[in-house]
Amino acid sequence: MQSNGTLRGIAAMLLACAFFGCMDAVLKYLSGHYPPAQVMALRGLTALPLVCLYIAFRREAAGVFHRRLRWRLHLLRTVLNMTMLMLFVYGLRSLGLAEAYTLTFIAPLLMVLIAVPMLGESIQRRHWIAIGLGFAGVVVALRPERGAFLSMGAVAILVAAVCYALSNMLGRLVSRTESSAALVFWTTAGMAVAGTLLSLPNWVAILPQHGWALAGLAISGFLGQMAIAEAFRHGQAAAIAPFEYSALAWALLLDWLFWQATPDAWTLGGGALIVASGLWLARSEAPRSAQRERQAT
Repeated sequence: MQSNGTLRGIAAMLLACAFFGCMDAVLKYLSGHYPPAQVMALRGLTALPLVCLYIAFRREAAGVFHRRLRWRLHLLRTVLNMTMLMLFVYGLRSLGLAEAYTLTFIAPLLMVLIAVPMLGESIQRRHWIAIGLGFAGVVVALRPERGAFLSMGAVAILVAAVCYALSNMLGRLVSRTESSAALVFWTTAGMAVAGTLLSLPNWVAILPQHGWALAGLAISGFLGQMAIAEAFRHGQAAAIAPFEYSALAWALLLDWLFWQATPDAWTLGGGALIVASGLWLARSEAPRSAQRERQAT
């Protein structure tokens, strides 16, 4: 039976996926009107005030501004997040949310590979099996017989998934010495400032009718960040992480509601293979994670 903490974490993860699904739908909408760099800048600019208010409310400013910040890691993580978001927005111009999500689901499996050199973790036989199945799912979803390997949108989403995996591993490294508030603030501030400077040469004037979209971008992104932080604060990570795949259901729903689009059988089949490999890996890791937590306690 799941503990109350784990059940609370699962509920928070489901909420996080719903909020991030809404945020990505807004990003897809804005990508049709503004350059990817500007959309990335707007993501940071709209979220930064809410992040600052949250830090002030929690009285965590001391943990965000101090002399021992690992600036190089924060800078590298910000660059990775900026690159990830710009590539994701670019990919959304030609792909539906469900197709994009299917390809990004390879990120949790990539984290297993990246954790070996970066965090010194070992990789077991079950990891290789899950990674192999995941990559097979990507091949299926890319529909090789239709030349989809040459699709710039698909390549952009896959590279974005690599950046996302690297960013998460850096986040785990930095969080050993710094607070979650510091991670969120410096990443958001970096996107706002550097994104604005990067997009200034091709800046497109914001249309008044897009005010609601920017408000939705800020609120959904902020609530998603808070929910996912709450999710991993309770229970076992191995038990909670698989529910991140619920994002695919939201992508299918939002694609159908706003763009009347449905993925084909190749996308669904590849997505099912990727999700199955991730769920199997999480299920095999859960008992070991629980044992490590009991030993630590």
